[in-house]
Amino acid sequence: MAKTDPEVDEFMERLEHPDREGIDLLRNRILESDDRITERVKWNAPSFCFEGEDRVTFRLKPGNRFQLIFHRGANVRDEADRFTFDDETGLIEWAAPDRGVLGIEDSADAIERQSEIVALVNRWMAAAA
Repeated sequence: MAKTDPEVDEFMERLEHPDREGIDLLRNRILESDDRITERVKWNAPSFCFEGEDRVTFRLKPGNRFQLIFHRGANVRDEADRFTFDDETGLIEWAAPDRGVLGIEDSADAIERQSEIVALVNRWMAAAA
């Protein structure tokens, strides 16, 4: 069972989103994937931390769409231009060398690609540390 945070549990209980099933699924799969991953609420959505640092945050858009934002914390780092991450899946759209967006169309998309998404999150967590 995933080690959930009570604050995020409470947030999720109040969440009204048409893709709640997919959001719940990815949240639990990500938390179960590595004991070093924790969660909290950030930017009005669940956010995943690696060894205490925010690294991947949901962006819950209205309608049938949500995203995972891959980042290295809230602030742009000076060495951002030297950071590289090889996204072999091609799923991430890059906003900067150390900030990317993975779009998820709906719960069915999340269910279908869950293993690939969780593996990508884990690779990001290790690389962005």
